Formats: sequence, C-alpha cells, structure tokens
Amino acid sequence: MRERVLVTGASGQVGFELARAFSFCGDVLTPSRQTLNLADTQAVSQYLSDYQPSVILNAAAYTAVDQAEREPDACYRLNATLPRVLADYVKQQAEQGRNVTLVHFSSDYVYPGNGDEPWQETSAMGPLSVYGQSKLAGDEAIQQRLHGARFYILRTSWVYSARGQNFMKTMLRLGKERSALSVVNDQIGAPTTARLLAQLSVALVRQQPRSGVYHAAPRGETSWCELAKRIFELSEGRTELAIKASDVAGLPTRDYPTPATRPLNSRMNVSKIEQALGIELPHWESELALTLDEYLGVLNRGV
Repeated sequence: MRERVLVTGASGQVGFELARAFSFCGDVLTPSRQTLNLADTQAVSQYLSDYQPSVILNAAAYTAVDQAEREPDACYRLNATLPRVLADYVKQQAEQGRNVTLVHFSSDYVYPGNGDEPWQETSAMGPLSVYGQSKLAGDEAIQQRLHGARFYILRTSWVYSARGQNFMKTMLRLGKERSALSVVNDQIGAPTTARLLAQLSVALVRQQPRSGVYHAAPRGETSWCELAKRIFELSEGRTELAIKASDVAGLPTRDYPTPATRPLNSRMNVSKIEQALGIELPHWESELALTLDEYLGVLNRGV
C-alpha cells in the first residue's frame, strides 16, 4: 500500500528535498501557504482530518533567528504550536489503532552552545535565543504526547542546499562581488545538506528504528570562515561562478553582534542515528562538493 505523505514547508530547502525523495514512496501532499495556513491550528487540524496522512514530515519552521527576537509569538506558532497539533493528530490516530509516523526537524540551537564537546541527544538543554526556545518547546510537545507512537525528531545544524537562500549561495554571491571577505571563525559545527536530511528521513520511515530524538548532520566539523574558504576552493576554475574573492579573514562572534545569540558550539554526536540505521554518515566536505555541483547544474539549466 502506498503511503500518503504530508510535507509541511514544501517550498523550503528541506521540504523540497523531502517531497522529491518521498515521491517514490507514496502520494505526497505539499500544500502551499495559500492552501493551508500552518499558523492556523484549526485549519491544520481540519486538513489532517480531511486527508488522513500516514506519514508527516514537518519541515515548516520559523527560521529568521534574529527577527524571532522581535516576533516571538509568530515564531512559537510555527516552531512550537504546529508540532503540538501534528503530534495530537498522530496520538489520536494511534489511539484508533492506526500507525502514523511523524518526522520533525529541530535544531542544535536547543543546546547551550558552550564548550567544545559534541552534544549528545541526552545533553542538557539551554537555548540562547527565542528561536532556540521555540524549537525546544516543539520538541517537548511531541515527546510529551507521543509515548508509544512513532516519531523521529531530527536535530540538525547549518542547513543548506542547491536551492533557496543559504550560506553557500550567499558566499558565492559575495565572492563574485568582492575580493576580500570577513567571516565568523569561532562558531563550530557541521554544514548539513537538505538532501542528506531527506535521505535520512526515508531511511527512518522505512526501517522504523526506535522512536525518539536523533542528531542528523554529516561527520566532521568546521567554522563558518573555513567553510567559506572551502566553497571558494571548490569554485576555482568554474568560470560560470566568476569568483574573485581571494582573501577570507576570520573574525570573532563578538565583533559581529546580532539580536539573537548564536551558539559557538554546534557540534553534534551522530553515532545514535548511524547505529539505528546501520550506516556511516558522509563527511561535510563531500556533501559540499556534491551540492556545489548540483547548484551549477541548476544554474546552467536556469531553474
């Protein structure tokens, strides 16, 4: 039997990759903002009742980290209330004897961001911003409601892809405009492709390991500054990118103040998901090379 798969936030980076990956698994529902207002709890509940999805992939999120400091209510509606509504549906279905799988995407921002050891799924929480607090509230809403039901919370970091707005594409644009750049060098994490998150989601839904929280990111670690340098190194000789940036200087976070506090330590231990799925995750550098190639393909096709 083909699954009926609901992808929230399908127009975003992760949502696009999820819709593409799950098109081989079942009938994929990708309601637009005009079709379904995800901030309207009644509308979401009615949509779930009408379409009865058996898999829900919640890629919708309020990700404007700095703006969230000024708009906490809007942030919480998407990052905390929406997951609660989705979890309530999964719980109701389980009580009726119907298995529904929820995959929800969370963030390293739920952790306190200090130290230099990778976070474990069991590490103490300590979000530093409204965005982080809202993501933690969403995680907790799911965990509190879905004892015995099937759910996967994937905490990830530094998401990017060949489409949408992200750090890789910003660097490619700035590298074309400027010969020298300054980039933060004391925030450490693993840049994660939307494609990898979609692949992991397919594996989780198919293999159905134990429900719970999993870290989803590539192996390895880097800083934003070193990531920028690697993007430019991989861009050498690619005339269509026209990169002229040759000087990338590092600067500390304190010299680049923002409304929301960023975690300095976004490292996450990924052994739990590797063991659950029987895989070894790729290194972030190989993922970057693949994504840059994909971006060039998109660029050349004019998509």
